[in-house]
Amino acid sequence: VKQFAALKIQIIDTVIVIAPVVKRFDDHARDVAIEIGVELQFPAREGHELLHRIFRIKEYVDIKVPNDELIDLIGSRLVEVEKVIDETHKYDNVFVVKVVECEHIPDTHLSLCMIDDGGKCDSKKITRRDDGLIQVLCGAPNVHAGMMAAWIAPGAIVPQTFHDVEPFVIGVRKMLKTYDSHGMLAGADELDFSDNHDSIVELDPKIAKPGTPLAEVFDLNDVILDIENKSLTHRPDCFGIIGFAREVAGILDEEFETPEWLLDEEEIQENIKSDIKPTIEIENGVCPRYTVAILHQDQNPAKQKKYLTKIATFLSRSGMRPIDEMVDLANYMMLLTGQPLHTFDYDKFVAVGGLKKAKIIVRTAKAGEKIVLLGGEEIELTTDDILITSNNTPVGLAGAKGGENTAIDENTKNILLESATFDLYHLRKTQMAHGIFSEAITRFTKGQPAGQTLAVAKHFIGLAKPIYSGSISADEGNKTSTNIVSVSVEQVNNLLGTNYTKSEIIKTLQNVNFKIESLENTLKITVPYWRTDIEIPEDIIEEIGRIKGYDNITPVLPKHGTPILWNDFSIKTEIRNILASFGGNEVLTYNFIHGDLLDKIGQDKANSYKLINSISPDLQYIRQSISPSLLIKARENLKAGYDDFVLFEMNQVFRKSQGLRMDAVSSGDSTPVVEPRLGIVFVNKKQSEFYQAKNYINKLTEYLDTKIIWKEFKGEKDNSEAFLEPKRSAVLYARVEKSTHITKTMEERIGVVGEIKKSVARALKVPIGSAVAELSLSALQFRSHDTIKEKKNFILNQYPKVDRDLTLSVPLNAKYGDYYEKINQRLAESGLEYSITPKSIYIPESQNEKNLSFHIELRSTKKTLTNTEIQDIMRELEDIK
Repeated sequence: VKQFAALKIQIIDTVIVIAPVVKRFDDHARDVAIEIGVELQFPAREGHELLHRIFRIKEYVDIKVPNDELIDLIGSRLVEVEKVIDETHKYDNVFVVKVVECEHIPDTHLSLCMIDDGGKCDSKKITRRDDGLIQVLCGAPNVHAGMMAAWIAPGAIVPQTFHDVEPFVIGVRKMLKTYDSHGMLAGADELDFSDNHDSIVELDPKIAKPGTPLAEVFDLNDVILDIENKSLTHRPDCFGIIGFAREVAGILDEEFETPEWLLDEEEIQENIKSDIKPTIEIENGVCPRYTVAILHQDQNPAKQKKYLTKIATFLSRSGMRPIDEMVDLANYMMLLTGQPLHTFDYDKFVAVGGLKKAKIIVRTAKAGEKIVLLGGEEIELTTDDILITSNNTPVGLAGAKGGENTAIDENTKNILLESATFDLYHLRKTQMAHGIFSEAITRFTKGQPAGQTLAVAKHFIGLAKPIYSGSISADEGNKTSTNIVSVSVEQVNNLLGTNYTKSEIIKTLQNVNFKIESLENTLKITVPYWRTDIEIPEDIIEEIGRIKGYDNITPVLPKHGTPILWNDFSIKTEIRNILASFGGNEVLTYNFIHGDLLDKIGQDKANSYKLINSISPDLQYIRQSISPSLLIKARENLKAGYDDFVLFEMNQVFRKSQGLRMDAVSSGDSTPVVEPRLGIVFVNKKQSEFYQAKNYINKLTEYLDTKIIWKEFKGEKDNSEAFLEPKRSAVLYARVEKSTHITKTMEERIGVVGEIKKSVARALKVPIGSAVAELSLSALQFRSHDTIKEKKNFILNQYPKVDRDLTLSVPLNAKYGDYYEKINQRLAESGLEYSITPKSIYIPESQNEKNLSFHIELRSTKKTLTNTEIQDIMRELEDIK
């Protein structure tokens, strides 16, 4: 403690503090200093080790459960854990060593090194010199006497290969046929910290002594959880270590201490000179908050040795490439808090703007505007992109990537630090338009809260010392907003089906830093600024249920009886079963179609609703009818080799000519009329399908007990049925009884059946003669949901069918449909399963009769029909007059 406080009273020489890991040693030093009334003086940190410690979940939460149990709890109450990467033994037998002697071997790139491991390596494979030093050959150009390095001892796994199927184990190698090399001095790539193979890593001698395990120096003995973050889209706070740790604490029923610095929202002290104080302008509300800090260099990193840092090792194990000290620190703060930061070279920033100080303008890009990003890539911007500009000159694509013209390099003296949050919807469009999926934009598109930009920037400044010193220089936009939600204990338990007490509910929420004011009947809950997803009482109740565990809620059957099935569901199920028993195939297609399809089938685009934000350029219009979509699917089935089939679909259609719902008009909602329909398509490469369609509709309406009338087709006034051939189509009407003061029977149009036009068939590449049927589901339901007739079960018949052709000579004025019905009636009396397919009408020249041909299929459900029985049936049919 006396290292931190100027103690003026006599105390014992050494004080050892044992405390939970959630509190750092220097926090205890502060407590002692306050208690004894002395000023706390932290010494300036030297060299390049910027942090006391890299913070991980276990630094914030006292985890008292086994890893397996913790992973199960995280999976059931927060997010799915896709993979558990155990690295607790990845760096076994990798030590910090001092290179005591280093002699270059002539005519080679190798150096003969003698290293000091502090006598800590106990491997029997090594041979020590009399003074205890160990011989290692190294080919790195930066190896030199006096340096501290990382040594992979003989028998250890090279960390880079730790997860390989066959990890590489280093040993004692004979090199140049003369020298024994014990293990290796490792580069960043062998240690799995980066791809750099140009040199070995050099360690700061102030952070470790020879013989210290490397894992101990850099906190490498970790179990890494690889999570599936899609379910955290609404939780930007959980995209940082602190936020995730807070959730883990809540799950483990522990109170979480949010670091004080993350709650720091004190106003900026005006301690920056006005001649360099930047100005900020935000246009069109695309940036809720923009905080700026300016940092000046106290030491020149270019003149100092580049040591391996804790930040670099932390970033590499988090999947990020270390770049340089300030960029790495910004990335570390992002992983810690979820708040992305960006560092500009301040002097370049000012020079680009052409002014004496920085003028920052945050705006949307103009059409055709371009920017060169880091790495030299030039992109053309869209009007949805947000730009960071220096006096209106682009220097960064907001939330995505910085500009090449303000990049930090080895000559950077001053830094402009950006801590901001941007409109997530603009950034999602930027992400997709330019294919940028960085760690920063991933977090921004989740909606980072504006409340933490200032606190994170302040902490960055503190961690950057002593290399850089600086202060917050500007802060524009929304500050932390307070959201208060009231909920009662009764509400919580009624919705969750639980019996939680008030104290249980309060503790659960306080553990994750909600502030609670307990009133007589309600809890007044102040939502933390980072919980942007909490707005209403139900959000609070969901939070309680999730943290306590939905699996801990006792399932209880509802007290009410089993509900009656919804009529729409019942009728759809009935129609589905009937059509499937006939041989139809149900499909489900998009309600959206391409405008070209409307043109091909002759429907008026002006009668279709067009989507402003369609999911695809091919799906811009809402369809007026189902049949065209089914004809597209018919073409795909024809290409697949099927030449005789029936497709059907039950779905909704929308037409402008139908107008708006009356209740919607009165409420100002402007909701269009929705018409549920049944569409059926009949396709056969060999024949016309009109009579097949008629047969289907007759049977379907018979089973549904809907009385229908077939009438001449004249088409709809809005041209929505323009794809039908008028001379080969019919309109269906149903008889409906309507009651007012008297009961009256009326006819209601319920749909159409007919062949499609030849031009449409050619355009859609389906057989000429293909037929469609389109019926109003609501019209069928009106008559049928209480009156569906009992019908026989449709089961697979084990007996063979019989095919016969029948030709009847009839008067010239006879109607085909009349004889079709007579044959149908005669076969219905036979008790057999049957089907009748119209084949042809032939009228010989100079005769007074014509020939009607039918194809008939017969099958008994009880036995195989004999020839005699078949002949008797056919004679009866031939006698029909």
